[in-house]
Amino acid sequence: MHSSLSQKHNQKSILSDDNLRKKLEFNRKQSEKQDQTELIEKCTQEFKYENCSHQYWNPIEFSLLHGTYLWEQASEKQKILLNQIYWIAYYSQIISAEVATIFFNQVAGAGLFAMEDFKILCDALDLESRQERCHINAFKTISEEAEWELFGERIFSYPMRGVFEHPTVIHWSNNQLKAQIRNLKLYGYVICASNSPFLASQYLTIRGIRTLNGKLVQHKLSKYYSGAANKETISIPSAISYHHFIDESFHFNTSKTIGLELLDYLPKPNTFDKWIVNKLISGCQEDHNSFSVAINGIFWHDPALFKQIHKILKSKFFGFDSKDIKYIMEKCFTEESDGMHGSYATYKTARESYIMFLDNLDFVEANNRKMHIMSKTSVEATLKTNKQALKKFFKNNEI
Repeated sequence: MHSSLSQKHNQKSILSDDNLRKKLEFNRKQSEKQDQTELIEKCTQEFKYENCSHQYWNPIEFSLLHGTYLWEQASEKQKILLNQIYWIAYYSQIISAEVATIFFNQVAGAGLFAMEDFKILCDALDLESRQERCHINAFKTISEEAEWELFGERIFSYPMRGVFEHPTVIHWSNNQLKAQIRNLKLYGYVICASNSPFLASQYLTIRGIRTLNGKLVQHKLSKYYSGAANKETISIPSAISYHHFIDESFHFNTSKTIGLELLDYLPKPNTFDKWIVNKLISGCQEDHNSFSVAINGIFWHDPALFKQIHKILKSKFFGFDSKDIKYIMEKCFTEESDGMHGSYATYKTARESYIMFLDNLDFVEANNRKMHIMSKTSVEATLKTNKQALKKFFKNNEI
């Protein structure tokens, strides 16, 4: 039946490929069957910071500034705090990524409408978007409540914002012209992708790259809950990390299937299409061309975090004076440490996994295929950047 339909419309049908069809159907059905929305919403409603203020929320190595001078000098209570702050910082970043996912899922869906068999693809994206809204609410609710209880102000959380309002990663230099140029590029992509099945499908390739490192890190975060002997004693944020990872595992499968395996059923890309996709991949490299000693697993520029780190060190939980803060920040950000090398190892693993992910796409240029932009990042270059930025930070803040 599917073959006759595809011949009638002169278009190759994805439903005629039993393996691809079964893969798409299986992933969607399993995602629906294991949908974690109700569990996450229940956890969010039950969360009270005071009930888990004494607990680690992640594996210990996923703590703010783990393996640095600050971590080595911290008391057990301070280490628990640093562990919780990591959760807040990490998932506050994920909010931005998931807001973008909801928006661009709709853009991709519009582009895929041009296919005869669009429904099976768009249904998967619609389910994801509903789940992402639940994730965002959970991360935002917990992060805001925890920061208010701890500091009485925002540190890493922020008010909701649109996908074009700010970059989805924290950058050291807040260059307004670059931000406007970035948005113009995104506007252009939205117009092109909403009218092109190929460009629409390649959003899922880009999404796969951008979320691959997250998948690797979040698997480790989820184990803190899944590996516990008594899950009832584990904190609610830890449980949410686990439930979120389950949902995201199916989302990543969707990225791979639509982005990489659907290409035989799409019109061949022209030179302009290839150029756009390679520009998007280069943009991923530029966004991911640094690693953070403060937050292992996120591609943030540490200089963008100096203000937040200063607030934390000055808070009642540490109570350091300006002289001590300057010394500690210099030790953490301008000297090699186990924490810095651990973050760099995560970074290198991410780069290697990106290369493998793109291996079979013949339209990807060599610069992107080998992740040349990301290859320039090193411990030495990061130390040099941090030293210059920290000196400027101290001078501007008269510390």
